[in-house]
Formats: sequence, structure tokens, C-alpha cells
Amino acid sequence: MKTEITPQDITSYQQNGFIVIEDFLSEQELAVWRKALDEALANRNGNKLPGRKEVYGKGDDADKSYYDNVFDQLLNLWQDNAGIRELMLDERIGKMAAQLAEVDGIRIWHDQALIKKPWANPTSWHLDTPYWSFTDRRALSIWVALDDATLENGCLFFIPGSHQVTTFENPGIGKNMGAIFKTYPQFYKAKSVAVPMKAGSCSFHNGLTIHGAHANMTPGFRRAMTCAYMPDGNTFNGTQNILSDEEVATLSIGSLLNKESVNPLIYSHS
Repeated sequence: MKTEITPQDITSYQQNGFIVIEDFLSEQELAVWRKALDEALANRNGNKLPGRKEVYGKGDDADKSYYDNVFDQLLNLWQDNAGIRELMLDERIGKMAAQLAEVDGIRIWHDQALIKKPWANPTSWHLDTPYWSFTDRRALSIWVALDDATLENGCLFFIPGSHQVTTFENPGIGKNMGAIFKTYPQFYKAKSVAVPMKAGSCSFHNGLTIHGAHANMTPGFRRAMTCAYMPDGNTFNGTQNILSDEEVATLSIGSLLNKESVNPLIYSHS
């Protein structure tokens, strides 16, 4: 696993809001990740979360048939699959995220398998952090390509530097690719950057970086394993998101989100 983060990487990430790391996984490691995901998907039996089909706070039920064909989305696989747990709790990846975000400690917010099936719809421009149950401009995600992510099958696109301007207002994610520019018109004419990646490469991106993905214009799959990271010390902002009803009942606004069974600390500089 290629885990070295250089000062130049940190500068590039902080300026642009994303970074690509080619050949993050070896061929052997890639095979392990694929096998773990296959097993986790089979065990989950279609549920988006352990014991729960839907995700709170998405607000995208107006045309379910359209959104069901954007990607298959399964979250917190680390909680009910030992193979994914071993991969997601890897301290080396946590350290990479902490270095890029320039924070002392990193907790898992949620992992997420994102699988574009053949002929899947595009993923519209959106932000991540406004959906989450904490409010932090430093939050970020890793996105690991388990198949080649190409211009034809739905690679990621980013709008560089947008994370320096966007806010925690949630413009949602709709069928209209450009809807986000009603909230952020200053980026309407911005140049986006495509980031095709071969299988085993990865990217990190800030949760406030505007990003999206092409449709899958091929008969093959585009599988990715992702994990969202929360800087240690964050508190509950009142949004439920992936938290269970039982967990939310134990929280009030301002409560620390530091429960190891929900948001494990995977790296701490101290």
C-alpha cells in the first residue's frame, strides 16, 4: 500500500480540495479488497445500513427509479463484515487522511460501497459534509477504485478550490446535473477536472469540494470502496444521517461523537 504523504501532496490537497494517488494498492491488495467487498455485499442482502434499507437525510425520493439507477450504495460495511472492518480501520489510511486534513486525529464517519451498474445514470454535482451529523470544514473521504474508473464508465469529476467557498448549506443531489450552481453560481463557468483512475488507485477529497461522476456508458461495473472521515473532537449538529434512532436518542446538539462502536478513532498523532 502506497501510504506516503509528502508536503507537496498536502499543499495540493489543501489548494484544490482533492488529490489522486496512483497505484495505492498492489495487485494482491486489490484482490483482497475486491474479495472483502463481494462477501460484504452478499451478507448485506441489499440493506444500505446494518438492519436498515434507507439512509436518513438524502431527500432524494422524488423519482426513486432514477436514483436507484445512479449507483448501489451500501454503508457501514465495517460494522457487520470482518474483512471490510480490517481494511477500514487500517491506521495507515487514517494517518494519510489526518495528514491531508492537517488534523491530529481521525474517526470513521461511515464507509460506503458505491457501485455503478451497467448503463447507470450520472451522479450529479454535490457536496458531502452538509449531509453529515457534524460540521467541520476539514472532513474528507477516500475513494478507492476497485475497477478502472474511466471517462466512459463514471469516473469522478471535481471543481478545484470549490471547498474554499462552499458552506454547510445542503443543495442536495438531484437529477439536474447543474442544480448545485443555483446555490453556487460563481462556479457555473468553472473548469472541472476529470480523474480517471485505474483499479487500485485512490483519491481523497474534502467533503465541501463540489464533485460528481459521469453516467456508466458501458456494460460493465464501476465499483468503488469509500470511507468518510471525521476529525476527532467533533460534536452532534442535530442531523441524523447514518445514526440509528437509538443512537440519536442518546445525543443532544453539542454531544461529542466519540463512541468507538459507531465512530472508531483509527489514527491519533498523540
